[in-house]
Amino acid sequence: MALRDQLRVMVVDDMSTSRGLITQALDAFGIRAVASTSDGPSALKALESSPVHLVISDFNMPGMDGLQLLHALRSGARTKGVGFILITGKADKAIIEKGRQLGMNNFLKKPFDPNDLRACIEAVVGRL
Repeated sequence: MALRDQLRVMVVDDMSTSRGLITQALDAFGIRAVASTSDGPSALKALESSPVHLVISDFNMPGMDGLQLLHALRSGARTKGVGFILITGKADKAIIEKGRQLGMNNFLKKPFDPNDLRACIEAVVGRL
């Protein structure tokens, strides 16, 4: 069975358009087990009952930003090993450095090309 058939992914973004673009790209790669939420707290709650292999999260979200979500994931016993990709419109050095310190696996700058997303994912989980 191919990795893409087993991979479970959660997309976290407060913008429905962005969630849709990411989900469409994942579908085009053959990744079908995709959940999505519009904010960090909802993502954490969903991950408690339905763990995933990879979280793809926007950085700029109200309430809990992507790095706060990453910190919460790395602090949880059941979620500390989950792959994490941060997607951001402003790939500031400080944001990327903080993400790396918190255990971010990879990042992608918006706007992105689906091929860049695929390469970003494959760098974390292996060839799809």
